[in-house]
Amino acid sequence: MNSIRVTVWNEFRHEQRDEAVRKVYPDGIHAAIAKPLTDAGMQVRTATLDEPDHGLTEAVLNETDVLVWWGHVAHHEVQDAIVDRVVRRVHSGMGLVVLHSGHFSKVFRSLMGTSCDLRWREEDEKERLFVIDPTHPIAEGLPPYFELPKEETYGEHFDIPVPDEIVFLSWFSGGDVFRSGVTFRRGRGKIFYFRPGHETYSTYHDSNIQRVIVNACRWAAPTRGPVPAYGHAPSPEGAR
Repeated sequence: MNSIRVTVWNEFRHEQRDEAVRKVYPDGIHAAIAKPLTDAGMQVRTATLDEPDHGLTEAVLNETDVLVWWGHVAHHEVQDAIVDRVVRRVHSGMGLVVLHSGHFSKVFRSLMGTSCDLRWREEDEKERLFVIDPTHPIAEGLPPYFELPKEETYGEHFDIPVPDEIVFLSWFSGGDVFRSGVTFRRGRGKIFYFRPGHETYSTYHDSNIQRVIVNACRWAAPTRGPVPAYGHAPSPEGAR
């Protein structure tokens, strides 16, 4: 079986402007996300906001089975034409893994059709992630729950459509809870949103977080089933 082709997209702004972030991710958040995927045998490339076409040309997307998306301060700078290009690829079967503040990206909001807004605060709270569906492939190899000692807090209500599946639920030491790992399907594409990953914390160096992202890319990769045909359909030969 061919290895999964993954493109990790990161706006790559915090790491260039903020020394605190650069200390945690000296090669960029995208590099930290890409390493465990490469170690798992996937073909991984990275793309960033300031590249031509944000690194997401037609050719790159056509050679991508799963797109991993991290964005935060520059959602508004992503060109609408590139957003439309990504959304079309998801509808045609490309998987999409959206991380942390990518919930506010143009891509995710377009696919969800809602504001994708939520409650948040930065107070170094502990996050405990509970596995809600231990049978789900994205939860493979994980304990019943795991903890991050410090993370940004997200809280309900999270303005998304009702998910197809809730894989993880987070509790924060400040009292909030959050649907932190949810799946959707749009067209032929599978989408996974995963909450952890604030830029000032070492979240993407955590082995459980890395396992979730690896599992998610495997789950979201396109299946090789039949391609549906739409529009006028004459009766199949021999049907009468």
